[in-house]
Amino acid sequence: MFPSPGLSHLIPLVEFAKLLLQQHNEFTVTFLIPSLGPLTPSMESILNTLPPNMNFTVLPQINIEDLPQNLEPATQMKLIVKHSIPFLQEAVKSLVSKTHLVALVLCMFSTDALEVAKQLNLSSYLFFSSGAVLFSFLLTLPKLDESASSQFLESSYETVNVPGVSFPFHVKDLPDPVLYERSSDTYTSLLDVCQKLSLFDGVIMNTFTDLEPEIIRVLQESENKKLCVYPVGPIIRNESNSEANIGGTLTHEQLNELAFGLELSGHKFLWVVRAPSKHSSSAYFSGQKDDPLEYLANGFLERTKENGLVVPSWAPQVEVLGHGSVGGFLSHCGWSSSLESVVNGVPMIAWPLFAEQTMNAKLLTDVLKVAVRPKVDDESGIVKREEVGKSVKRIMEGDESLEINKRMNELSDAAAATVLSDHGSSRKALSALALKWH
Repeated sequence: MFPSPGLSHLIPLVEFAKLLLQQHNEFTVTFLIPSLGPLTPSMESILNTLPPNMNFTVLPQINIEDLPQNLEPATQMKLIVKHSIPFLQEAVKSLVSKTHLVALVLCMFSTDALEVAKQLNLSSYLFFSSGAVLFSFLLTLPKLDESASSQFLESSYETVNVPGVSFPFHVKDLPDPVLYERSSDTYTSLLDVCQKLSLFDGVIMNTFTDLEPEIIRVLQESENKKLCVYPVGPIIRNESNSEANIGGTLTHEQLNELAFGLELSGHKFLWVVRAPSKHSSSAYFSGQKDDPLEYLANGFLERTKENGLVVPSWAPQVEVLGHGSVGGFLSHCGWSSSLESVVNGVPMIAWPLFAEQTMNAKLLTDVLKVAVRPKVDDESGIVKREEVGKSVKRIMEGDESLEINKRMNELSDAAAATVLSDHGSSRKALSALALKWH
C-alpha cells in the first residue's frame, strides 16, 4: 500500500488494512511511505504500533528544492509522489523478489505510481478515502474538460451533472482545483489524476451502500465494466489524533460572528477555536502558533462560561462525537468527519471551507437530509450571528430536529450493520476483494 503524503491519508489506509486483516489474516500488508522530511511523531506512533502482519518501509526523502514553492496542498502531494517513483520501484521490486505480491494499493494523489504496477505486471487498486459522490464527479471531469471552452471550466458551465445524483451541482460547489485557470499546475494536476482513475483494476471506497446507494449503483453498472467498485466503509479512526484533526480556519470577522451566534443560540456548546486566517486551508500542512483565544471578542468567555467550553486549537473529535450528550456537530464536512458523525448518529451543521467539502455538504443536506446549512450573507460573504444561532436551534429543537435525528440514527444503524453483519454490504464487498486477491 502506497499512501499519499500526510497523516490524513495514512490513517484511513491503515484502518482499511486492519479491517482487511481482521477478516482475512492470510494476507500481509506492507506500507511504502513517501517522505519530504522526517516522520512526524504521530506518523511514527502509528507505524511503530502496526499489528504483526503489517509492516512499513519509509522511502528515501525527496529533495524539497525539487518542488516549486507555494503549491496548493493536493498538487504538492502529487509532486512528492512523482519524485518518489524511482524509490517506490526499487522497494516493490525487492518485495516481488521475496514474497508473492498480489496487488499495489494507491491513494488518490499517488496515481502516478500506477506505472510501477503496470511495469511489474501487478494488479493495481485505488483506495479512495472520500465518498462516491466525489469519485463520480472526478470520473466525469475529463469529458467535461474536453467540451469546455479554452479559458475556464467555470465560464463553460453554470451547473454540472454528476452521475447518480438527482440534482445538478453549481460550479462553485465543485472541488477548489476545478475553479483554477485551466493552464495552472493545480488544475492540470487534478485532471491528470482523473484521467488515470479508470485505469485501475478496482476502486476501494470509504463509503457504504446505504449512504450513497444510487451513486454506487451507477458506478457499478457503468459502461466501464473493467472498473470494479468495492464500497467497504465506513472506515473511521478509533481514536483522535491531533495532527489529523487540523482542519480549516475562519477569518477574524467570521470567528466573532460564530462566537456571538453560539451565545445567541442559548445552547450548551464545546467549541474548538483555531486562530483566524484569510485562507481557509492554511492549517492543512502547518500547525498554528498563535493563541486562538486572544482573537475572541472581549467578554465572550466570561459571558458564556456557564454554557460553553472553549478549547484552543484541538480536541479529541472521535471521542467527543461518541459521547451521548452531544446533540449536534458543526463541521467543515471533510469526509472523515462526516463519516464519524454518521457512525455516531450526530446531526450536523454543514460549514464547508475548501477542497471537496461543499460537495459533501450538499450530499448531507440535500440528499441525506441529516444536516442543516447556514446561509451566507450576500453582501459580506460571511455567516451572520443570527444565522448561526438559528442553525443551532434547527438541529437542537422542534420537528425539524426530530426528523434529522431520526434519519441520522437510521444511517448510524445501517453503518454498523454493513460492517459488522456477515450479510452487510461492506463486509461482502471486502470478501469479494479478498477473493480476487486470492
